[in-house]
Amino acid sequence: MDNGTLTRMNERTSALGMGCWAIGGEWTFLGMPAGWGPTDDAQSVRAVQAAYDHGIRLFDTAANYGCGHSEELLGRALGSRRQDCLISTKFGFQVNPETKTVTNRSDDMRTMPVAEHLVDECDASLRRLGTDVIDVYFFHVWDYEPAMAEDLMDRLERLVDAGKIRSYGWSTDDPQLVGIFAAGRHCSAVQTNLSVAVDQPDMLALCADKELAAFNRGPLAMGFLTGKYDASTQFPANDVRTRTWAVDTFQKPVTRHLDELRDILSEGGRTLAQGALAYLWARSERNLPIPGIRTAAQAEENARAMEFGPLTAESVARIHRIMGREV
Repeated sequence: MDNGTLTRMNERTSALGMGCWAIGGEWTFLGMPAGWGPTDDAQSVRAVQAAYDHGIRLFDTAANYGCGHSEELLGRALGSRRQDCLISTKFGFQVNPETKTVTNRSDDMRTMPVAEHLVDECDASLRRLGTDVIDVYFFHVWDYEPAMAEDLMDRLERLVDAGKIRSYGWSTDDPQLVGIFAAGRHCSAVQTNLSVAVDQPDMLALCADKELAAFNRGPLAMGFLTGKYDASTQFPANDVRTRTWAVDTFQKPVTRHLDELRDILSEGGRTLAQGALAYLWARSERNLPIPGIRTAAQAEENARAMEFGPLTAESVARIHRIMGREV
């Protein structure tokens, strides 16, 4: 990979990013709710600007989020601040801003015709973000045919040559697929589900071996690691957290163990959210958590986690024992 890209990441970003999925508003993915319910654009802009004011310099979004609305809001909120920041966004699906729907480009997600739409998708994201270059361009399809992925990687390298992106990566939980992109000179990062609730030791090992940054999505387990919700919480029908995978991946495992985790995550005066982020920094120096932020207050709370730094190795081991993992 281009080590200069990772160096630039370390120089230009904080240890924490802002995930912009939740500010995209309501939209559906393959007919299912994929947003976080209604949003207030003015509040979202204030959240982005508060994140910046409190030291956050990494902002992650996607064409999918609100069918481009998240990208537009991020570009508007940052304005001239964009020059001090690192922006990542994602591509790979068919996005319809009019109907607020995201669909596959074919019946089989593994063989979707993604490559031929790459330049148009990139140009559309650049327009919405109001920028002339994307720092990290993530492939948003979690499963894809390896042979087709190699061709896609070659085309991403051409986007680097054209000056439209600085680097690229894959948003997936499959280390084998990431290994394909990692062979590319300008592959700089992976985006993977990682938190107290979900462990990815093989992915972290790959990132260390290939010198990739690890963008941690879901670091607060869709809000369940903040303590605001419990096992009985019911979300509106248009909230992505109503979906079975969200309940099984985040709500059930976190709420089952939260009482045991509380003292560990809040040690040293941290809030639960700050402790959940500190856990990730303790796991790897390559980890860059990107919690979803919807309000200025959330931006400040999450940013203040950087003042505390990582949890201790002993605390991490205690968390793993509670969650039933090998220590």
